[in-house]
Amino acid sequence: MSTLILIPARMASTRLPGKPLADISGAPMIVHVARRAAEAGLGRVVVATDTESVAQAVHAHGFEAVMTRVDHESGSDRIHEALLALDPRGEVDTIVNVQGDLPTIDPAIIAASLRPFEDRAVDIATLGVEIVRDEEKTNPNVVKIVGSPLSATRLRALYFTRATAPWGEGALYHHVGLYAYRRAALERFVALKPSPLERRERLEQLRALEAGMRIDAEIVQSLPLGVDTPQDLERAREILSN
Repeated sequence: MSTLILIPARMASTRLPGKPLADISGAPMIVHVARRAAEAGLGRVVVATDTESVAQAVHAHGFEAVMTRVDHESGSDRIHEALLALDPRGEVDTIVNVQGDLPTIDPAIIAASLRPFEDRAVDIATLGVEIVRDEEKTNPNVVKIVGSPLSATRLRALYFTRATAPWGEGALYHHVGLYAYRRAALERFVALKPSPLERRERLEQLRALEAGMRIDAEIVQSLPLGVDTPQDLERAREILSN
């Protein structure tokens, strides 16, 4: 497969404004994400941004950036615009969307996101990690995967929820918001309107499930730190300084 890693980056974060350019150990956060993505060894890495200062910072550290519109409602819309600009001839088969606020992500789990594509029926692939802390099982900010086990390390996603689910004995899985798309699946997804369950749960991936698309999740051991608050940023600085 010809794979393109795209990292959407926008400056208008409500909880941590300007976070793509937040300094971590001498480099902007978005550059750390690009480094981790490049270390995954899957292929070309490009930051998709709506802000010239982000593009300039990315270029200054030796990575590619492409400018996109400011009015996108989601990262998926942004990476689709970037894909069309970077690959108008349609040579890329697979697109990996790595969130721009994961500076500590393990490159190995970025690579692992492609494993579900061993099954040609899979449209979108993503990642999950078993929840081990009880307080996270009931935290609505921790999105859970409800899925049917296909193997010890893979689920076929049936639903995503902020609730504690599924009920009963057994593991619960934290959804890691990193997605790999077959090109046709991304094109179909961005053409869909937001769905009822997507609006209710505020989870974009439910739009794909409601449209009958198949999402499989690879279960990994490493949970990346998402930087959403000043406290998260300080934790990322602590991790990467060591």
